[in-house]
Amino acid sequence: MLTVQLPDGSSRPFETAVTCREVAEAIGPGLAKAAIAAEVDGVQRDLAYQLPAEGEAAVRFLTKRDPEALGVMRHSCAHVMAQAVMRLYKDVQLAFGPTTGSGFYYDMLLPEPISEEDFPKIEAEMKKIVKEDLAFERLDKPRDESLQLCQELGQRFKVEHVETGLGDQDELSFYRQGEFVDLCRGVHIPSTGHIGKAFKLLNVAGAYWKGDASRDQLQRLYATAFFDKKELADYLTQVEEAKKRDHRVLGKQLELFTIDQKVGSGLILWLPKGAVIRQTLEDMLKAELTKRGYDAVYTPHVGRVELYETSGHFPYYRESQFPVLCEHEAGSLVDTLVERLRAGEIEPDEEAKLMDAARLLGFDGDIKEGATAAERAAALDVWAHKHERYLLKPMNCPHHIMIYKSKPRSYRDLPVRLAEFGTVYRYEQSGELSGMTRVRGFTQDDAHLFCTPEQVPAEFRGCLEMTQWVLESLGMTDYRVRLGFRDPDSTKYVGAEALWDEAEAQLKAVCESMDLPGLSIEPGEAAFYGPKADFVVTDCIGREWQLGTVQLDYNLPSADRFGLEYIGADNKSHRPVMIHRAPFGSMERFLGVLIEHFAGAFPLWLAPVQARVITVSEKSEAYGREVETRLKAAGLRVEGDYRGSKLGAKIREGQLELVPYLVVVGEQDRDNGTVALRDRIDGDQGSCTVDEAIARLKQEVADRRVRQVAETAAADLSAKAVGNEY
Repeated sequence: MLTVQLPDGSSRPFETAVTCREVAEAIGPGLAKAAIAAEVDGVQRDLAYQLPAEGEAAVRFLTKRDPEALGVMRHSCAHVMAQAVMRLYKDVQLAFGPTTGSGFYYDMLLPEPISEEDFPKIEAEMKKIVKEDLAFERLDKPRDESLQLCQELGQRFKVEHVETGLGDQDELSFYRQGEFVDLCRGVHIPSTGHIGKAFKLLNVAGAYWKGDASRDQLQRLYATAFFDKKELADYLTQVEEAKKRDHRVLGKQLELFTIDQKVGSGLILWLPKGAVIRQTLEDMLKAELTKRGYDAVYTPHVGRVELYETSGHFPYYRESQFPVLCEHEAGSLVDTLVERLRAGEIEPDEEAKLMDAARLLGFDGDIKEGATAAERAAALDVWAHKHERYLLKPMNCPHHIMIYKSKPRSYRDLPVRLAEFGTVYRYEQSGELSGMTRVRGFTQDDAHLFCTPEQVPAEFRGCLEMTQWVLESLGMTDYRVRLGFRDPDSTKYVGAEALWDEAEAQLKAVCESMDLPGLSIEPGEAAFYGPKADFVVTDCIGREWQLGTVQLDYNLPSADRFGLEYIGADNKSHRPVMIHRAPFGSMERFLGVLIEHFAGAFPLWLAPVQARVITVSEKSEAYGREVETRLKAAGLRVEGDYRGSKLGAKIREGQLELVPYLVVVGEQDRDNGTVALRDRIDGDQGSCTVDEAIARLKQEVADRRVRQVAETAAADLSAKAVGNEY
């Protein structure tokens, strides 16, 4: 007999084998009609999933009211979109079609390009498929049959993925709706009719097969879907508002930053006005750091590979790092050989050719005849370590650790707080780069604290409070705090389980004592060396951005890593604890978010140009320049417009360029020693003396006042995507 435990605490016995759908039907016809998927012992399942014949199973049904249901429906809608494309176009090769935080996409290879003009006919075909109410049928097949089916379908990307990416799977699953069959782990809604009419294709972009620029270039078709037409309408309104606020467009219009392909993709050139904003933010934080007992340090942009091997950043995140810089000419070839041998991704003929090339370049390492691939890789690695190899700095923490280790430390010295606006480098895929929010070189407002275990709660709390202070200074008060903990089933984390348990318990206790908004725990979101608290900020149009972070680290100081020590009151050696923290996160990403949050209309204290002096006519130019000089002498960022253009045109230009204050001067102002102030938000403020104008502006700057953020209605985007694609 099977006993099904339900969320309300009740249970139902079943004497014969049943599916999730049959359990729903037994509970009632209303639930059977509303349910689109189930959760069995915490794992999402199709309604057709066969429950065990005996024992107990906890079952929860997902309906449109459950946030998780949206991800399930969107994934099914991705399959419908792919089916519609295949009905309309010949010889379509399918890649992957996962859900995202706000919708879904499908990567495809087509003989002809799809454009936005094609969207209406694709959507029309999708509506037909939804109306046909085709059932989603799961097909579980052994590995050899799965490969054969992909070959029969003529889907070469799926064939390759079964052979390589899923090479360790003995059984694979497919889903069929009508004539459409796709390799997929699920889960799916019962039938296409559950999708409804609230879906929309958004845009099409380029992508590479498995993110490899040397492989096939695909078309990535983006779309979204909701259960309700109003939610879709709200979301589309948000998308349009986001386009108006796009920091890539506003950044160019307002002359804040630029990206030049001669410099390189993902590498930001800060223009003078953007640099003013960055410098203002840095100065604000540096003053606070001094108050809180931090010491400023500077570290180089490169470091030896061994440094990052010790920290664990290399090779853990090798795929997102720039290539190794080798002293020896053969170093790069040897490094490639080691990597590919360890990954099992090199054929004997290719290995022989690379070895011959390495020897031509001076490789003289000792590799024994008949050695295994692992032994050959180890021998090559021994040779590589005899020569200097460098990485563009992927993280600041190993450098700060070496500063801590540069002299003996006593418990009386702790906590040691080292801070740096340090630039780091990550080799992001070209298709993932996006203006300032996803770059290859970025500056972190980084700091690392070294403290005794007893000091951890107070120091961690101080870092959280600093992050709150930074966000509130910018009027970004709508945020939640996400605790990233270790996923016990993952192998990416380093260090002893006991240390992780202690770190997570301490972090949780500190955060709960502060009553932080939206506090949640998300397993799998920890850094590889320790748990963390991320500040996830919601901007004024409802989008979430992960900005500031505070991380607790027992692993990098450990004997297995850097072996950090301090002499305690007992005159014995002890191990310090590290805290990593960055309130802004990345200066590039933070400015990109700020541009969109404020739609380029920065508060006075942050604006690159705080005021513009405008003359009524050329007769008042001399007085205008005098006013400009006095405003600048007061420490305000001011420019003047002394052209012979009409006053109305000058005012309109100032408003379009989002200058906070326009200072209008005419002949009467010259005679009276006054100016006419025009506020970007409240309009004409009338006449006042120059000193009064200066006092008003300086007070607003000193208060770091955030007077206005333009807002708009936003859809609820809280539903998370599910891992539902092979």
